[in-house]
This record gives sequence, C-alpha cells and structure tokens, in this order.
Amino acid sequence: MSRIPDLPGNLISKHSEQDIWLRTHVASLCGLNHDRFPGSQPVSFSTRDLERLEHENYWVCEKSDGVRVLLVILTNLETSEQIVCIVDRHNAYREISGLFFPHYEHPERPLRSTVIDAELVIDVDPRTKRETLRLLCFDCLVADNQNVMSKTLDKRYWKLKEVFFKPYTRMLRDHPRMAENRPFERVKEVNFSYSIDKVFLDIPNLQHGNDGLIYTSVSTPYVSGTDRNILKWKPPSENSIDLKLILRFPPLSGSPAQPDLHKKPVFALHIWCGGEGARVNYEPWDTMHMDDDEWESLKASGEQVDERIVEVRWDAVGEHWRMMRFRDDKPQGNHRSVVENIVQSIADGVEKDTLLARSTAIKNAWKTRHGQPMQQQPPAHRSNAPPPPPFSPAYNDQSRHLHEEDPPPLQLRYGPLSSSPWSKVSGPTVLAGMSR
Repeated sequence: MSRIPDLPGNLISKHSEQDIWLRTHVASLCGLNHDRFPGSQPVSFSTRDLERLEHENYWVCEKSDGVRVLLVILTNLETSEQIVCIVDRHNAYREISGLFFPHYEHPERPLRSTVIDAELVIDVDPRTKRETLRLLCFDCLVADNQNVMSKTLDKRYWKLKEVFFKPYTRMLRDHPRMAENRPFERVKEVNFSYSIDKVFLDIPNLQHGNDGLIYTSVSTPYVSGTDRNILKWKPPSENSIDLKLILRFPPLSGSPAQPDLHKKPVFALHIWCGGEGARVNYEPWDTMHMDDDEWESLKASGEQVDERIVEVRWDAVGEHWRMMRFRDDKPQGNHRSVVENIVQSIADGVEKDTLLARSTAIKNAWKTRHGQPMQQQPPAHRSNAPPPPPFSPAYNDQSRHLHEEDPPPLQLRYGPLSSSPWSKVSGPTVLAGMSR
C-alpha cells in the first residue's frame, strides 16, 4: 500500500477572505453555481461496462495511488503576477510559491488563469529509494483563461499538453537553474481503450503505487461531481470503500452505563448519506473485522481512531470487511449511492483476464466506427481460477441502482446496526495507550 503524500504549500485559512475569494473565482472560471470542489468523480466498473467500451470511444490510463487534487493558476494580467494553488477534495487551498508558468505563444508573458486536474503521488527510485513528490496531470478544466469543460476529452488533453505543459518544460530546459526544486509536473500517458495490455505491462515499471485503471469517454464534456462516463476499474478482490469508523465499546462491568475502554470495541462502519458541515448525515451500515494483533498495534501507534474515514476492502474468504488505511485526505466517506455502485462492482466485477480477452472485440468495434480493417479475434481465454465466493455485506437497500438493468442479487446477512449509547465515548483523551 502506497504512502499518501502530504500536500505541499501554505494552507489558506478556511472561510478567510482569501479562501472565499479563491473558491468564488475558481467557480466562476469553471462556470459553476457552487463553490465546492470542482473535480469530477468516477463510477465503478462492472460487467455491463464491457459493452460500453465496444460501442463508445474511451481512453484508458493507470489509476495512480495518491491524492486527487486540482492545480489552480490565477494570473493578474495587469501585474503579470501568478498565484499557484493546490486544491484537495476538502476544497482547501494551499498556495505554492516560486512557480511560474509561461504563455504558450509568448513565453515572456505569464500563462493566464488555468485549472488542471491531477493526482499527487510519491515516486520512489527503485535503486536509491529516494522519494520525489510528483503531480500527474490528466485533464484540463480551464486553459489560458478559456473554460474548456464543454469540449471533448481529446481537445482538453491537447490543451493540457500544448497550452500548459510544453511551454513549462521548454522554460525549464532553456533555464536549467529554474528546474532546481521544481516539485512535480508531469502529464499522464493515456491509451486507446483496447490497449490495456500495454497499460498492464507498464504498471510494474511505475515508481508510484497503482490502484487500477481509469476509463474516460472521449466524446463527452468534463462534469463536475459524479461522472458516469468515467469508469474506475479494479479487480473485484481489490475494490474498496471509504466509510466512517465508529468505535463501540462494551459496557463496563458493574457500571453498564459506562463504556469499558480497556476492552476491544466493535468497529462500526457508517455510510455517508449526504449533507455538509453541521448537517452531515451518517447512518450505520456494517462492521469491520480487526485481529487482536492489529488492534494492539493500532493502539500502540497513538493515533486517533474513532470517527475517521477508513478505506476497507471485502475479504471474500472471511466474509467481512478489512481495514486498508485511513483516508484523511477525504472530507467524507463515499456517498450511499457510490457505495451501492461499488458493492455491485464487487459482486459483478470484471477480472483482468476478462478485460484482456475483450480487448480485441473492443479494438475491432473501434476500427469499424473509424472505417479501419479489423483484427482477428483470438481464442477465448479460460481462467482456471475458481469462481469467487458469494458477496454478502450487511446491505439493506437494493432499491437504488445506477443502471437500467438489474444487477445480480446480493445475499443479505443482517440489517442495519442499531444505535448504541457507546457510539460517542467520553472520558480521558488517552486511556490504555489509545488516543481517541
């Protein structure tokens, strides 16, 4: 599991005058009627999406294991001053000093206001083990003061490379001293959807962690918020969900109204049902399994555990959720609708072999649309792997589906967890070596 990088720059105080101006100005540049995080969010890949890859043009790239951010460049044309910020999913702005981005036609002038979609990762040199913070850019919302969100992906990607990236790299090449301590910019490589064999071959050579694949429709505009035309693929066994972890301690012997903080608690997982700030709404959803040794190690770390966002995966052998890591980079867990989608993706997921076997049909369909000769379909590959065991989370709402077709039925184990008087524990900040 890759280490989540710390975000660079100086954090701008939330709700300060500068923060409000930045959020409002960026929303205006993006043509949005809200000042929330403007970035798009993918949906999980399932079996029915194989048909979409055959009938529509998609690009594919590896899904980096890092922190999703926007790079925001705001330019005052009167003074030629640029403000450069990194924006995380909390919609928190961090100003980065010492960066300059030149104009693509007039390099002596500054690039005008630009918003780039990116992933912040840590590259680790396999020989020296040296870590380098890297910003992998993959899409563009605003380029040189022009909103390009309504354009198709191929045009946005061209803007990303030609308007933003090439002039910057040319400047660093012509002025090597400026490249000192330049942290991270790089454009992510993309491929046609049928070239996943190349993507899979390249993944072991990456110097950062990989978290699957991202398919993006070539012909659709950029969408702020959930975009059903961006598909996030992971092997079913590696699909994960972000939920809020709530510790529920058993009652104290002899004093049942008090929690026993020396005992191992129930690790309750709560699902985000919407709302923000004081009105944020979470509901009980399931529980997470944790071995005794894992619990002792977590207590010994001194970290706060209760009420943090945790990334969990489904253990098909033990038939329970297991912790992967805390996700403090996310303001909330996955929304209920997203969780439903991921659960269906786990139950009706697509293995790597199936994806590879379908690539020729996807390529032939692509070439047919463009009037090119087709490739002969190779013999179907049959995996010797046994079928996965049935998926059965504590899932109590099958009425909401993100697709028109009914997904495969899920076996229910039990209903939602009941509320507990020990969901919110009181007492000392540190007890039994555990920091709450």
